[in-house]
Amino acid sequence: MEELQHIDPKHLSLLTSEQAHTFRVIPAYVNGQKIEVFGDESAVQKSAQLHLLLGKKIHIREVPTETLNRYLISYYPFEGHKAESLQQSNMAEESDIVRFVNKVFGEAADMQASDIHIERYELQARIRFRWEGQLVEKYEVPLAQYNAIISRIKIMAELDISERRMPQDGRIHLNLHENRIDVRVSSVPAQYGEKIVMRLLTRSKAHLQLSNIGLASKEEKMYQAAIQKPNGIILITGPTGSGKTTTLYATLNLLNRPEKNILTIEDPIEYNLAGINQIQLKEDIGLSFDIALRAFLRQDPDIIMLGEIRDATTAQMAIRAALTGHLVFSTLHTNSSWDAITRLTDMGVEAYLLAASIRAVVAQRLIRTLCPYCKKRSEEVLFLDLQWELSIHEHHIPIGCPECFYTGYKGRRAVFEILPITKTLSQMIKTGEGDIHAYMKENELSSLSDNLRLLVDHGEVSLEEAMVHLEG
Repeated sequence: MEELQHIDPKHLSLLTSEQAHTFRVIPAYVNGQKIEVFGDESAVQKSAQLHLLLGKKIHIREVPTETLNRYLISYYPFEGHKAESLQQSNMAEESDIVRFVNKVFGEAADMQASDIHIERYELQARIRFRWEGQLVEKYEVPLAQYNAIISRIKIMAELDISERRMPQDGRIHLNLHENRIDVRVSSVPAQYGEKIVMRLLTRSKAHLQLSNIGLASKEEKMYQAAIQKPNGIILITGPTGSGKTTTLYATLNLLNRPEKNILTIEDPIEYNLAGINQIQLKEDIGLSFDIALRAFLRQDPDIIMLGEIRDATTAQMAIRAALTGHLVFSTLHTNSSWDAITRLTDMGVEAYLLAASIRAVVAQRLIRTLCPYCKKRSEEVLFLDLQWELSIHEHHIPIGCPECFYTGYKGRRAVFEILPITKTLSQMIKTGEGDIHAYMKENELSSLSDNLRLLVDHGEVSLEEAMVHLEG
């Protein structure tokens, strides 16, 4: 291992001491967009995260752990070679804890991460960012400093730092890079210590317009027609993380006019909307969806937004509100627009009430798009199952480059399925008879499958990514 003795010191500055010990590597050589590093077996497992950090392709020259430890201490002498041995780290000082937490927030904002996870296990603690829908490990945290980091965040969120046995929720308001960011903080007691998850909410997203959330021209016209009706229910469906709340806020922004009284019931309130009265549920004191909705109906509302229809009671009250002259928006967790009808029927809502009250159902997904700088056309013929009857002859695959942190994907976009409820569909709801797929085809309504297939054909989305969302 004599080659480790000839590392060029100028490359050492690529990593801080903390990062070198976290990723278990020593930079050795830089060649254009590639960095060669010495690392042990654990470094190989973290190579993807190192790509994200340095923005270059990483080639790891594996060396024995004991050898790496010796040279790590030599080249980066201010920290021990294991995370749990960093008792002498400057992070032990309160001011350094503050700087480190601020650094985490800043890096999350720069990456446009949606969430920060801080979690402790028996032998390690780590910080992960959710970026483009995927969790990416960013830091291995010294166990000796874990509680200090948790306490700092709880102080910022105005939580009780002495309470470690019960879940707590709070908020932090940050100004980063001239952007106002609201951070929703959730703390829960886990086996080896508190786990904190923070959702980053950029204020600019609270002013989203319906025209820029990804609706195609025809879809936007259908949706606009539905939401301009004076009463009824509009349902937004899809799995967790599919962008339902973003669609709801963009809709409310459009409908928010001085002559309208708009009330929302949310759990939690993600964005503060000027001119709209928002209520945060508080189940611990008895402020539930049904109680809040009953109160809303005495507040002379024009438009009501329920964060989610969770049970039969909420569903029945939403139907009642719609039938008494209110426009109601809410969400459901279903895979397709028509599945929402089935779900509400299963909850015990009478079919004739659904037929009379529902105005439109929107199904959506939030899907990763291919990096335009490195995607590659593949002409491999793939035969798909019943979802797409035809074979795919040309599609694009993810490769990876510095622009996309070597993931092959850059950005996400929403994909929609809009189903306006017509007289024909109302009759199908009441009778339970009819073929929804045939109806959509006859009326030239694009399904999620159709729109995903189109994105694959245009080279915007990989076939693998499309099939994952089609199945989900």
